[in-house]
Amino acid sequence: MDAILLQILNGLDKGSAYALIALGLTLIFGTLGVVNFAHGALFMIGAFCAVTLQKLMNLSYVTIDESQTDFLGNPLKVETPYIEAWFGPEFGATIIDWSVPLAILFAIPIMLLVGYVMERGLIKHFYKRPHADQILVTFGLAIVLQEIVKYFFGANPIQTPPPDALSGSIDLGTMIGFDPNAIIYPIWRLVYFGFAVAIIGAVFSFLQFTTFGMVVRAGMADRETVGLLGINIDRRFTIMFGIAAAVAGLAGVMYGPLNPPNYHMGMDFLVLSFVVVVVGGMGSLPGAVLAGFLLGILESFASTTWATTTIPGINQIIIYLVAIIVLLTRPRGLMGRKGVMEE
Repeated sequence: MDAILLQILNGLDKGSAYALIALGLTLIFGTLGVVNFAHGALFMIGAFCAVTLQKLMNLSYVTIDESQTDFLGNPLKVETPYIEAWFGPEFGATIIDWSVPLAILFAIPIMLLVGYVMERGLIKHFYKRPHADQILVTFGLAIVLQEIVKYFFGANPIQTPPPDALSGSIDLGTMIGFDPNAIIYPIWRLVYFGFAVAIIGAVFSFLQFTTFGMVVRAGMADRETVGLLGINIDRRFTIMFGIAAAVAGLAGVMYGPLNPPNYHMGMDFLVLSFVVVVVGGMGSLPGAVLAGFLLGILESFASTTWATTTIPGINQIIIYLVAIIVLLTRPRGLMGRKGVMEE
């Protein structure tokens, strides 16, 4: 039982990333009808927002410490971060230590701006074009963004460690009645899952309980009728594109401590996230979230030693096998709207 619970936790961890990216993809497809192959790049940009803030916080100046010398007897050069100079050594060091969570505040306006510029500058010109055109142009944009990040940050992964207080592991087993050391789990993985649940809950609450969200949901169902009521639905959809970009970016910010950011991480998640969207149902927000967590858990169980020994390579194809089965039996996806992808 403890092994099963551990695999479920591992699945929820990866499923959280799938669900957040798929949620943003579905928001864009459901509102604008655009198949956005650049969405994985938004996830990557979010991760590098955390990298950028970490680098900014570690900017330092050099002073000469006469009280210390090197092996040649020369005074030592000491690098002091500006943050520590401005806020004091202890508080400044704490701010640097918590750079990843603080990057959430840094990333939100950046991702909203990136989403707005992407939608207004490029995506809006392809609303009425075939999905194949949308895929080609957004995939090309993803490659451009990927190469820009590679140019400025290099090709190697960059470590973005979590705060020291959240970098260890806890004994979950003793909390739920198991023997000590039965289920030892990293704290940050639990933090990421909790963060994903909070973001998903916030998005659904925004769409369900605010006037803006209700108008957006009405526009997703019948765009022309909402427009006839004198509502500028295009402007609201542009804002939703920015929100979708922010959701993907925040997913990337918090994912950095789990897997050091690199320039191709967006592409690594993109295809899998589209599979999640298709399995959950194109245009279905609950379906995207459900499929994200479900496929994350299935992938976790398929990665166990028993599974890979019994069926070699099953962990690499399990998600695609599930997608094939779902689409053969229910083309619209698990929770897709009737008529979508069933022509």
